[in-house]
Amino acid sequence: MDESGSGARVVGAGSAVGSGRRPRGFLRRVSGRLLRRKPVLVLAVGVLVVAVLYAGLVPLLMPVDDALVDFSISRRPPGFEFAFGTDNAGRDVFVRVAEGMRISLFIALATALGSALVGMLVGITAGAFGGWWDRLSMRVVDAVNSLPSLLLSLLIVAMYRGSVLAIVLALVLTHWTSIARVVRSEVLALRHAEFVQAAQLRGLPRWQIVRWHFVPVATGQVVIGVVLLIPHAIWHESTLSFLGVGLPPHRASLGTLLSDAQSSILLGDWWLLVFPAGLLILVTLAVSVVGGHLQRKSQVLQDISEWP
Repeated sequence: MDESGSGARVVGAGSAVGSGRRPRGFLRRVSGRLLRRKPVLVLAVGVLVVAVLYAGLVPLLMPVDDALVDFSISRRPPGFEFAFGTDNAGRDVFVRVAEGMRISLFIALATALGSALVGMLVGITAGAFGGWWDRLSMRVVDAVNSLPSLLLSLLIVAMYRGSVLAIVLALVLTHWTSIARVVRSEVLALRHAEFVQAAQLRGLPRWQIVRWHFVPVATGQVVIGVVLLIPHAIWHESTLSFLGVGLPPHRASLGTLLSDAQSSILLGDWWLLVFPAGLLILVTLAVSVVGGHLQRKSQVLQDISEWP
């Protein structure tokens, strides 16, 4: 009985080890180690998670019609009833900031992905094929970079005021060039690599070489570019809406909220400026911290993509 019992215990222990289960408290130890080594990164990720949940859930759980006006509760300071106070029209600033954060994040993400797609396509083709296409692509990049991006965006958005699509297209047309340059330089550095030359000697078509070797390396740089473009796009969208050529005044965005606070701050309504501006600064700083961390780790992604 003792031998069988001990055997059962040994088999049970072996099955627990063989199942690959992590010991209890493993995630807690890993998170604690990460918090001790990179507290700023953990804080930045936490800020982004909270901001995304705030922007995504609050407008759904507390829907408010922007066209409704209630002057009986207008200009109330932050308190128990209204955490962020109310604006001049009696609308809850807590909900308005969440709506503004949501539309600003959507425009920024769409701009970053669109710029990454255009920049990756131009950069890979220019670096891989070279010749006249490379020279033409780089001259277009130089021409776009020579124009002030804000003025060009103002010109495009002013023709289609209040259109989210126009804002995204204007920002994409002025922000794809940096990714195109970085991707082209990465592809040019790989054209003379040994594994690329071996693939050419094997008679592989050029499109397969691009797919198997150039695209993985470019993807790592594009991911970093997308993350770093998000705060830049948020500031550009906010600037366009603040200047009155972006979204209409009744539609909440960080730019329109800051534009409304411009006139209210002189009347003592400080909360109309502090909360949207504070959230804007926190989100952009958090994304910049995460982007900087990914940029430092980009060499690891490149080494993995170069494995045979």
